Amino acid sequence: MKIIEGKSVSCVPGYKAAGCAVGLKKSGKKDMGLIVSDVPAVAATVFTTSMVKAAPVLIDMEHIKNSTTRAMVINSGIANACTGEEGMENGYRTARKVAERLGIKPEEVLVYSTGVIGQQLDMPTILNGVDICADALKAGGDEVHAAIMTTDTKQKCVFVETEVGGKTVSICGIAKGSGMIHPNMATMLSYVVTDAAVSKDVLTAMQKKITETTFNMVTVDGDTSTNDTATIMANGAAGNPVIDKAEGDDYDAFYKAVYFVTEYLAKSIAADGEGATKFIEVDLKGASNDKQARVIARTVAGSNLTKAAMYGEDANWGRVLAAMGRSGEVFDPALVDMSFASKAGSIQVFHQGTPVVFDEELASRILHETDIVIDIDMNAGNASVKAWGCDLTEKYVEINGSYRS
Repeated sequence: MKIIEGKSVSCVPGYKAAGCAVGLKKSGKKDMGLIVSDVPAVAATVFTTSMVKAAPVLIDMEHIKNSTTRAMVINSGIANACTGEEGMENGYRTARKVAERLGIKPEEVLVYSTGVIGQQLDMPTILNGVDICADALKAGGDEVHAAIMTTDTKQKCVFVETEVGGKTVSICGIAKGSGMIHPNMATMLSYVVTDAAVSKDVLTAMQKKITETTFNMVTVDGDTSTNDTATIMANGAAGNPVIDKAEGDDYDAFYKAVYFVTEYLAKSIAADGEGATKFIEVDLKGASNDKQARVIARTVAGSNLTKAAMYGEDANWGRVLAAMGRSGEVFDPALVDMSFASKAGSIQVFHQGTPVVFDEELASRILHETDIVIDIDMNAGNASVKAWGCDLTEKYVEINGSYRS
């Protein structure tokens, strides 16, 4: 597998894309994107588990059942969430408009929205935006990853190639997410496209499996969105033998590449948390089982007290241990080891139930870096996992105190 810089989704063979400013945002920034496969593709999607689901989520839960998918249309600025029957009809109208422009079926279109909850879509602008994006579709270059951003400060995009069945397969992933991130399925919005030939059943199972230890291990602020959706499309343009079983060298190579892309996007979202100055990785080892590892690691990554301590560059390991203790998982604190690490070094602060006398000055230098690792060994088993988050700063309150203005 190799990473290729400077490419986006429309550089994957068999896809065209566009990211355009259509007038939904007052700022004039790009606010609508369209991704289209030249041929029928298969798609798999995971959705928010929130009881409050936005209209596009409900629509896509229907459309993903179709055997083929051809297009994904995304608007930013307005979430189309909590908008009743009008919101549902507006979502369907958007799908019908895309289908009309592309000569495909409405159920082959997946629709996505992100932005302010409780506002109806400006449908004249949306429908005109579909025309603008359809006219701008091209292969080989686009800015669709910019069009899906809301409070994001960085574009999130990664492109890789790998060999599957003697053919070069391309995989590109883009995402948006900065705040309202504590997914119970995925992140805010994520799109992965590939030219691999793979069955819908295998792709669906793979998407769910990968999500558990990537997108579901990200937390910024403890809030799960109404619009969380992560989709992968595969159009078979690479010409590899169809991957129709979750086993074998071809499956392993493809899985590894998709996992890398998904993990990259998950970490990018955590690093771009609203108001964040530090990226935090919780590297938890030695748990008694996978569930225990996931729950404890994400509880630590999401602890406001731990996040605040990291912002203050305070090696307050008690905040971490307290978060572990309230996770709801049963473990023996007397077995736990804990260290803090960064490119400035590593320092142990807790050893099997006992505080370690450590150099506070070195600890401060370690926590002064941008990327911090909280290394935890529970010494109780073989399960391990990583969770990702960020620090908690005054800027987070400032951003969310004026989100609608």
